[in-house]
Amino acid sequence: MKKRLGLGTWSWGNKLFWNYQSANDNDLRETYEEALKRGFYLIDSADSYGTGKLNGRSEELLGKFLSDTSSFQKKRIQIATKLAPYPWRLGNKGFTRPFLNSLKRLDNKLDIVQIHWSTAKYNPWQELQLLNNLCDLIDQGFNFQIGLSNIGPQRLKNIIQYLSKRNRKVKSVQIQFSLLSPDSMKQINVKRICESNQIDFLAYSPLSFGILCIDPETNENKQDSLLRSLIFKNYTEATIDLRRCLKKIAVSRSVSQAQVAINWCCYQGVIPLVGMRKKSQVIDISNVFKWNLNKKEFEMLQDASENCLKKMPRNPFSSV
Repeated sequence: MKKRLGLGTWSWGNKLFWNYQSANDNDLRETYEEALKRGFYLIDSADSYGTGKLNGRSEELLGKFLSDTSSFQKKRIQIATKLAPYPWRLGNKGFTRPFLNSLKRLDNKLDIVQIHWSTAKYNPWQELQLLNNLCDLIDQGFNFQIGLSNIGPQRLKNIIQYLSKRNRKVKSVQIQFSLLSPDSMKQINVKRICESNQIDFLAYSPLSFGILCIDPETNENKQDSLLRSLIFKNYTEATIDLRRCLKKIAVSRSVSQAQVAINWCCYQGVIPLVGMRKKSQVIDISNVFKWNLNKKEFEMLQDASENCLKKMPRNPFSSV
């Protein structure tokens, strides 16, 4: 089984949920450098990542790190970012300035441009105009591929057909995908469409904010933000059996619970986007490349997931 893992950067610049501190930027640089050494060649960001005045901070940091990366290594990296379809980003040029701003922040290295969420529920024409905008930018000579995020199977089919009229294809689709994510049938349907159209399926939040990493024996919750601590508290009891299953496999394999949860994704042929802030996290997760779940272990996790008393909340912007 050939695996691909991506590095997620939502936490880079996010104070509210991840308690980002600029004093820790060196840790993020080490995380980036270790990720490249260990084969994480897909890196995902967004123009909305960063809290308040730090909006775009994730892209800025990534751009700084890229500027110190050799041209040989840069050729191996795929940089993906997501542009937010805010209500004021309208028409066939609504993404032009945001795209150029992201490109500048990312040191002119941008391979996949994704619409961060679908506008199908509240303004279905908006995302079609923005997709036209991205096609126009490609026609003007900018070299990137188009991706989607938080999209359902029916809307995905429609957009594949819509882009074909511009002779363009969807490169990637990312949706919430983990042992705790809701709407498993919806995920499966999106995955099937991706497989039949040679679209990369990217799994975001594969560790469910880190909930799947909590040791079920201690239930230790040492989070560095109040919001994340409250969420963990809300899920500790409801996920205990699932986390016991994760730990059982982890102990038998002499690996971490995080590795087991990520390998559950890889078993299904998807590309997990793993959010990391420390070199040690990269080292641990990179060991996923060294082993695979067997069928029995996968089925154990499936059963534990299906019987879990509480799943993560649905993304309100995800389309049907």
